[in-house]
Amino acid sequence: MSHPAANTDNWEAVKGDCEKHLPQDVIDYIAESRGQGHSESQLISILHKVQAHFGFLNKEQLNAVSQLAQIPLTKVTGVATFYHYFRLTPRGKHIINVCMGTACYVKGSEKVSQKLVDELGINFGETTKDGLFSLEAARCVGTCGLAPVIMIDDQVYGPVTPTDVSLILDKYIKQASKSGGKNS
Repeated sequence: MSHPAANTDNWEAVKGDCEKHLPQDVIDYIAESRGQGHSESQLISILHKVQAHFGFLNKEQLNAVSQLAQIPLTKVTGVATFYHYFRLTPRGKHIINVCMGTACYVKGSEKVSQKLVDELGINFGETTKDGLFSLEAARCVGTCGLAPVIMIDDQVYGPVTPTDVSLILDKYIKQASKSGGKNS
């Protein structure tokens, strides 16, 4: 099935430029979706595939999806910004989740959260400038008996006090410096 954009004078140039920003499996998936006439209904799935490959969605990737799937960029961007799952910036090497469930909140997770914000110099949903940590809130991590808890990657720490925060973070900072930084 020929797509209307394929009939423009510069389609091959646009297509080639867009394909530089996406992995081949995503390009193939978009082509398959477009060939079936359902690319818009596959948009969330396409964005999941892009994010799974890169870890986040940047402007070039969103534009490439828009062009290749022939879905308006405003719609692609709207979907990417509407759903909480999608990330528009890279995440840190270590993801810190602060449990904000009832048990953790009652036992002081708000104070632990503030200490993390102060120590890291970032707010929830942000990543440190060195790319080492991203800070997120979790509704519940399922370890209420240890409240309050934080989770760094898959490791649960609890009960955690504001005083514990520096010690816990230092462990990851020292590990990163020994291994040569955030990309090791």
